[in-house]
Amino acid sequence: MDELDTAIVRELQRDARQTNRELARTLGIAPSTCLERVRGLRNRGVITGYRATVDLRSLGRPVQALLAVRIRPLSREVIEGFKAYLVTMDEVLSVYVVAGGDDFLVHVAVGDVDRLHAFLMDRLSGRKEVVDFRSSIIYQHVASDVITELD
Repeated sequence: MDELDTAIVRELQRDARQTNRELARTLGIAPSTCLERVRGLRNRGVITGYRATVDLRSLGRPVQALLAVRIRPLSREVIEGFKAYLVTMDEVLSVYVVAGGDDFLVHVAVGDVDRLHAFLMDRLSGRKEVVDFRSSIIYQHVASDVITELD
């Protein structure tokens, strides 16, 4: 990753919908150079995809929560099975397998607190491998959409 690669990644994180010509103009390079660099970044696995960011409130899912989940027994099979179960649910935005006191952190978005409660009672606590969970409602979520310092 040189300075130009870093600038390309930064600009695409800011706006991945811009054309190659627009990106090249912003960076002050030839469109052919820009296209080759972007292809190289994709081929090396630096750029893994492009996506749209959505407003959860507009989709009727304004309540977000983080769930800390402990499961037993801790085995690869149980971890992989539970992870596969989680990602099938519409409410689940992200799943993190973590070390420490918890085994999973799960980011969910639902329509209201009653739906969060139903999700916890009906879909999470009923799983035989779940031995404990805690939920924290998210009041505000602030995230950086652009990684500015790339090594």
